[in-house]
Parts: sequence; C-alpha cells; structure tokens
Amino acid sequence: MIDIWENSIRATHLFLTSKEIDKIKEYVPKAIENVEHLIIAYNNRDSSIAFMGVENKKIEMLFVKNNERGKGVGTKLIKYGITNILMQIS
Repeated sequence: MIDIWENSIRATHLFLTSKEIDKIKEYVPKAIENVEHLIIAYNNRDSSIAFMGVENKKIEMLFVKNNERGKGVGTKLIKYGITNILMQIS
C-alpha cells in the first residue's frame, strides 16, 4: 500500500517537495493500519493498484497508481464504499 500511496502522491501532489513526501511517508503505514475500513482494488493480474480508506462515515483516503488513473478504478472504489460500507453504517 505504501508503494501505491507514494506513486499516487508523486504523480498528483506536485506542490509537495520530495523531502516533504518522504516526511509524510513516515506516518502513512500507521494511517493505513488504523483506518476503520480499507478497500483494495486489484488488476486482472492480482496486483494491487489502488486503495481507499473509510473512517467515521467519510472517505479519508483514496490513492490510485498513476498508470491506472483515468480507468475508473477510483470511481469503482467510491461506489463500492458507498454501497457496501457507508450505506450499511447506521
């Protein structure tokens, strides 16, 4: 998951320096580990390509590998999260 996070951040968060990303990266494993619901998307080769974290009825994180962006993976994760997590929480 850390590799997906870093790949996604480096491709989309151009306002962050490499040093800033490296500093933030120190906190990412704990954030992923502690998120209430973690949903992982895989490609047809069973490689993880994206993930989303839901906490307190909110999407707290959504990261998609750069080479998978624009293929609908993020949209599918969001739809799955709404249907299978957010709609099930009372």
